[in-house]
Amino acid sequence: MKCPCKQIVVLAVVLLTGSYARTQTVKVAAAADLKFAMTEWASQFEKQSGAKLDVTYGSSGNFLTQIQNGAPFDLFFSADSEYPKKLEAAGLTEPGTLREYAVGRIVIWTPSDSEINTSKDGWKSLLDQRVKKIAIANPEHAPYGRAALAALKKAGIYEQVKGKLVYGENISQAAEFVQSGNAQAGIVALSLALSPAMKDGSSWEVPAKLYPPIFQSVVVMKASKNKDAALKFLQFVKSEAGQEILLRFGFTIPIQASDILSLRLDDARRTMATLSYQR
Repeated sequence: MKCPCKQIVVLAVVLLTGSYARTQTVKVAAAADLKFAMTEWASQFEKQSGAKLDVTYGSSGNFLTQIQNGAPFDLFFSADSEYPKKLEAAGLTEPGTLREYAVGRIVIWTPSDSEINTSKDGWKSLLDQRVKKIAIANPEHAPYGRAALAALKKAGIYEQVKGKLVYGENISQAAEFVQSGNAQAGIVALSLALSPAMKDGSSWEVPAKLYPPIFQSVVVMKASKNKDAALKFLQFVKSEAGQEILLRFGFTIPIQASDILSLRLDDARRTMATLSYQR
């Protein structure tokens, strides 16, 4: 009779390997404006860590509802800060993990084959009679849609263009409307306008003073079964390599309160060192 020990060892290794692989797959809910930056983040992080990212893109408001209803995400990268804060207030997030990671910006964008020179005409391009439809993200659950509406109103042209507005489920779908010709212009995320598929189009950046800052936050979910890998990914996002990717796609890096404190401490140390030297 053959000893089953070898088979038992092999089975144990297979089971352990399978378990390890599962714990290293991080499920990420990501705002649609992050699509291209997230792709590069994932590529670099997976090479460095051996972990895998399973990313779902959509509107931040829809993700809020899904997570509240038990969707098994490990990380939530929102296009605003209010949705993660609501999850934190409800006790659904890992304490101490809520962090602003970027500030988004918006642009008016038209395709490269359009006769409308958006980069030159700015707001006037939306008033052009050839523009029948203007795509924006749905302001009911997409922060970029709310920013677009605020900018239109502050610029004083909302009443003139409101009949032209068509709403994408998220900012990525709004961009697709313009790319496909279903809309002749769109107010989209700068990060998408800089992507390979859209960088040849014509764009004009909407002045930041015309809309509330789009502070974007990330948080680890309390129910996550992959917290270690999720936290490692957040460390990568905060790293020089991760920040460089954000900057390349048009995001601004927010200064954290902890960063300000660190700068103040450094200033204090330099002042003390100078005083000591002068003595």
